[in-house]
Amino acid sequence: MIRYAALFGLSLTVAACEYEAGEPLDRSVFGNATNSNAAVMAGERDFAIQLATRFAEEVPTTITFAFDSAQLDGNARAVLDQQAHWIRQFPEVRFRVFGHTDAVGSASYNKSLGLRRARAAVNYLVSRGISRSRLQAVVSFGETQPLIPTSDRERRNRRTVTEVSGFLKRHPTVLDGKYAQVIYREYIESAVPRTSLTSERSIKTTLE
Repeated sequence: MIRYAALFGLSLTVAACEYEAGEPLDRSVFGNATNSNAAVMAGERDFAIQLATRFAEEVPTTITFAFDSAQLDGNARAVLDQQAHWIRQFPEVRFRVFGHTDAVGSASYNKSLGLRRARAAVNYLVSRGISRSRLQAVVSFGETQPLIPTSDRERRNRRTVTEVSGFLKRHPTVLDGKYAQVIYREYIESAVPRTSLTSERSIKTTLE
């Protein structure tokens, strides 16, 4: 009777832990990391969105320009240097650079000016070692998406914005379990392996 009772209790325990295929994970049992990985593997979370969020959190995405200019000043180059450093760590990822202007000038001129600004940013990133095949200066938004609604000169509206656009064709997805490797490659490569070798002098001292 005791053995049967034990088996009956075990069966209840197992049954309580069983879930139907496709059922959401129980957060009281699994951690957030497990839920996140499950969402990724199920196609519920877009990798490009995750990387775009991280890019925006870790580096400045925007540079600004002088009036009627597509020339990069020192501050713009410093920001693009930070972007280039981040981009180099993720060779699977592509980026787009959007050009914007303020509202001064005609719409057609501002659209052309915005595109020249985007191309200037792309050219600088290329000069910092980023493959041009990973960068795209898209058709400018011109004056149609101001940060500051005004018809006057406004430097914050004269800008380019760099964004993650997706993965290269050879990396359409990373659903093969390599997502963590892609995301944390810089941490892995920066790790300094510990050595188990002991110097000859320390060995001699120990023996003595």
